Amino acid sequence: MSGSKYVDSEDFLYTAPIREQGNIYKPNNKVMADEMSEKELHDVHTKEIDLVNRDPKHLNDDVVKIDFEDVIAEPEGTHSFDGVWKASFTTFTVTKYWFYRLLSALFGIPMALIWGIYFAILSFLHIWAVVPCIRSYLIEIQCIGRVYSICIHTFCDPLYEAFGKMFSSIRATVRKEA
Repeated sequence: MSGSKYVDSEDFLYTAPIREQGNIYKPNNKVMADEMSEKELHDVHTKEIDLVNRDPKHLNDDVVKIDFEDVIAEPEGTHSFDGVWKASFTTFTVTKYWFYRLLSALFGIPMALIWGIYFAILSFLHIWAVVPCIRSYLIEIQCIGRVYSICIHTFCDPLYEAFGKMFSSIRATVRKEA
């Protein structure tokens, strides 16, 4: 690491250290600068949403994709009038479409608020309570595990070794009598 030279208040000459990668706020190398600009572009709070593909991870493929044919079907030999069938199809489809829009307009934002609060609380508890408790437990159990290991090696190992030496002279043979 090398750096520029500067003089302090008592006229001593010092070398200011410079990191190879640069400062985290002003990176020297282009790769780090590009990574930072990518992170700035991909901020989750300001990213653009896709208004066409609203389920990019296919969360609701098996649940919500219900069409008229999935609910109402007339088997062979039992058909209503064609006009009734067409009107039923249109009524079902339009009603489902507009009631979903109405319900999402009325309850979408409040539900988004509730779910946002819920997942914020869940994240907060996970970050500030669950993980520290688990880490603390693992640290404490490591100490207990060492004491337990010492006790086993001190008391049980000699005992089992003695039993092993006692029973090592026993020979068992199996004979098959005809």
